[in-house]
Amino acid sequence: MPLLTSRTIVQDLQQAGALAFLVPPEGGYEGRYVRCLRAAKYGVVTLTARGLGDVSSYLTGVHGVRPSHLGKSDVRTYFLPPTVQMRLRTLPPGSKGLVLWLIEGKFLSREELAVLAGIPALDSRVKLVVEVGGAREVLWQPLASWVESLSQG
Repeated sequence: MPLLTSRTIVQDLQQAGALAFLVPPEGGYEGRYVRCLRAAKYGVVTLTARGLGDVSSYLTGVHGVRPSHLGKSDVRTYFLPPTVQMRLRTLPPGSKGLVLWLIEGKFLSREELAVLAGIPALDSRVKLVVEVGGAREVLWQPLASWVESLSQG
């Protein structure tokens, strides 16, 4: 049974580009799906949604970071390259693409989830899985339809 499930997540992710993932609160189940995606020749990067700031800038644009100001030193801003392009450059040859697995996605707003749903349209090699809540069993659906259901109710 896990083998069939694993094939369907890869197929669903390739079709939708971004998935809203519901997992049991005790966790641990998503590890088999990550292994499945790696076996399908995807590079998987796990990030937490907390503290991302501007989601589109952090993932697809050059963004500034200010470390803590400790007193008499100057306030400096360091500019970092886009996370997605930086990770795509480091993928091994023969890789199908990059999967960004965002945990704690339930803290993202509807607008941020809509931006995330649009990222795979910018580059077909990038796929997203966003953990948006809990359920008794592992469930997923396209992130675009999840965002649409949030706006309706």
